[in-house]
Amino acid sequence: MNGNSLLLDTNIVLYLLAGDQTLVSLLQEKQLYLSFVSELELLSYKGINEQEAATIKRFIKECIVVDMASDIKDICIKFRKRHNLKLPDAIIAATARFLNIPLLSADQDFIKIKEADIFFYEKD
Repeated sequence: MNGNSLLLDTNIVLYLLAGDQTLVSLLQEKQLYLSFVSELELLSYKGINEQEAATIKRFIKECIVVDMASDIKDICIKFRKRHNLKLPDAIIAATARFLNIPLLSADQDFIKIKEADIFFYEKD
């Protein structure tokens, strides 16, 4: 994986926080970005305890969180119409395209998007 910047999908953050050592190695020395959607998904999981929420918040502070911009909205609309994506996935993919950085995800729904640079992660 070339480049120093990556947008992480929510599932990647969950794997990372669960201790996936392959991801730890892969993401070292990278500038990590998150869509605001991933931030919301991570912090709103039903049943997370205070310690888990604190861990998630610490991780989020180490990332650059990208809020919704009008250009992201435009790309999102195109992706959603063209690829029939769920809205959160369309926003995340549009954010990667807008930033012109790769998206790292384990979600195979992104496979149909050719307009963005997407790396797929398969958990062992």
